[in-house]
Amino acid sequence: MHEHQWIVKGGTALGPAPFFVAGIVNVTPDSFHDGGRFLDHGAAVARGLALAAEGAQILDVGGESTRPGAAETPVDEELGRVVPVIRDLAASCTAALSVDTSKARVATEALAAGAVIVNDVSACRFDEGLVEVLVREKPGYVLMHSQGRPREMQKNPSYRDVVEELLAFFEERLQYLVQRGLPEERIVLDPGIGFGKTLEHNLLILKHIERFHALGRPLYVGLSHKALFQGLLGLGPGQRGTATQAATALLAAKGVAVHRVHDVADTVRTLTLAAAIA
Repeated sequence: MHEHQWIVKGGTALGPAPFFVAGIVNVTPDSFHDGGRFLDHGAAVARGLALAAEGAQILDVGGESTRPGAAETPVDEELGRVVPVIRDLAASCTAALSVDTSKARVATEALAAGAVIVNDVSACRFDEGLVEVLVREKPGYVLMHSQGRPREMQKNPSYRDVVEELLAFFEERLQYLVQRGLPEERIVLDPGIGFGKTLEHNLLILKHIERFHALGRPLYVGLSHKALFQGLLGLGPGQRGTATQAATALLAAKGVAVHRVHDVADTVRTLTLAAAIA
């Protein structure tokens, strides 16, 4: 994992390297790729178990869509979607469970239900209480960069130098979280592909992804089926699987350790091949 382990709640080190696959379990009516298909509790649990069987070491359960333009979900609704799914998955599979939320209360209850990772698009900027939860529970933490909230993030994203600005952002946030009491080995860095970025910004980040290794933490990237494949290749929502696999292999070769994806079985094959050739 680029010589750095990722320690999650309970002190467990994720393994085995050289790669980790986080399977996406969207318990939402409006996610961009599989909106509504797994909103039903039973369907969401079955989806998680299927992804674990396909080789996902991590299951990332989210109850609020963070696609561009998405409205915020009330906290009680988000809790009702994700906590029972996490509880049932914790009882029936060995994958590390992750909750995709930026809310302190959702993180607290998800961790109590069996989650060991918090995947947060806000970098603790939407709900100040989330930092206290992280410091108290010491879960694995996905520190992601986003310019703005999902509702408006794609309106007019702009940077002077996107890579330099993300490096500075991660340095500042890492220092802040460590000073507050979250150990650095709990944190991985996600550049937030598609979160307040144009196609050009996304491509610059991916092209120069090795520069983020200088921060000393594993990299976590989610580009599965994203709109950048439409902007670059003209591919519609149902046509991006092959491009996702090609991009995943290229990122693995650049040292990206954790890959957040919809298509777990394909990705495990892609990464096994990439590791064998590397």
